[in-house]
Amino acid sequence: MDSTLPMKRIEIVIDAGKLEELIGLLMEAGAKGYTVIRKAGGLGSRGKRSPDVVLCDEGNAVVILACKEDQAARIAQGLRPRLKKFGGMCLISNCEWLEGPAASY
Repeated sequence: MDSTLPMKRIEIVIDAGKLEELIGLLMEAGAKGYTVIRKAGGLGSRGKRSPDVVLCDEGNAVVILACKEDQAARIAQGLRPRLKKFGGMCLISNCEWLEGPAASY
C-alpha cells in the first residue's frame, strides 16, 4: 500500500503583476515546486476581477504548493508583509502527499 506524508498545502491568490516577486519569495523560503494558474477571476478586497476582460488588467494568478511545515512557516513569514502591501490572499491547510516518484517537496 502506498504511504502518504503529512504536508502543508498553500494556496495563494495574487495580482498577476506580482507573480515573479512571489516566486522569488517561494524560492528563498526553500520551496521545491509550485503550480501557477493564470488569469483567475473572482471577488475580493480589490473588487471583482474577471479573466474574460481583455483590457490592461492582468487579473489574478493562483499559486498552489505543498511543503513541509517548516517551509510553510518561512513562506508565511515572508509573505505576510507583502500581502498587506499589495493585497491577495493565502490559505494554509493540512494535506497528505501521496508518495511516488521523485518528489518536489
